[in-house]
Amino acid sequence: MKLWQTIFRSRRPVGPHCSALIAAAGSSHRMAGENKLLLPLGGKPVLAHTLQAVDAASGIREIIIAAREEDLEPFAELCKTWGIKKPVKVVIGGATREESVLRAATEADPDADLLAVQDGARPFVTPELIDAVIEQARIHYAAAPALPVKDTIKIAADGVVRSTPDRSLLYAVQTPQVFDAQLLRAALHSAIGAGAVLTDDCSAVERFGKEVHLTPGLDENIKITTPLDMILAEAILANREG
Repeated sequence: MKLWQTIFRSRRPVGPHCSALIAAAGSSHRMAGENKLLLPLGGKPVLAHTLQAVDAASGIREIIIAAREEDLEPFAELCKTWGIKKPVKVVIGGATREESVLRAATEADPDADLLAVQDGARPFVTPELIDAVIEQARIHYAAAPALPVKDTIKIAADGVVRSTPDRSLLYAVQTPQVFDAQLLRAALHSAIGAGAVLTDDCSAVERFGKEVHLTPGLDENIKITTPLDMILAEAILANREG
């Protein structure tokens, strides 16, 4: 029996009671030193777009934002300015994504059955997508939205192609990534203790021995990482607004 099955075999989430964990403690080093979450997008900060979508999702009960220490006050003020109605906590994140998410998870309501991890820099997530992933996690313990990869992917070393994986098996995973609350906390503790290098929260749960179920993502649900992404984001917003 796998480790996660030993821990969770007698429990299935009900309700569900879901807390949103917003990963917002990154350094924005690929944005020329600017805090991408506070950049204006259609006259509104990027993070405000994300938070309003999370706030509107029916399956979310509360929001915990993991932030850099210098962003605690600006993010708290942003929540007031842009009318976030659900309970919000802003906590200091860690040196890595997994440490930040774990700190936010620790601050979540202990009665939460599920935890939804959302990138703060995905301003076009929708309440409908959030609720759809929550429903899949209620059934399967772990779920994430994803899109089939369009490009051919090469595995290379030292500039030389070593193999070409079957594109039909490749997916680009988005957020929110939603998990059984106990499962996510245990998986993150395990990953951090092992010094595992992860790029998303599904990876922590996968190495812990739990399957992650994929649900259809959205083409618009991009992550703001570089200045070029802001240009694309403005185009997406203009298209949304007709």
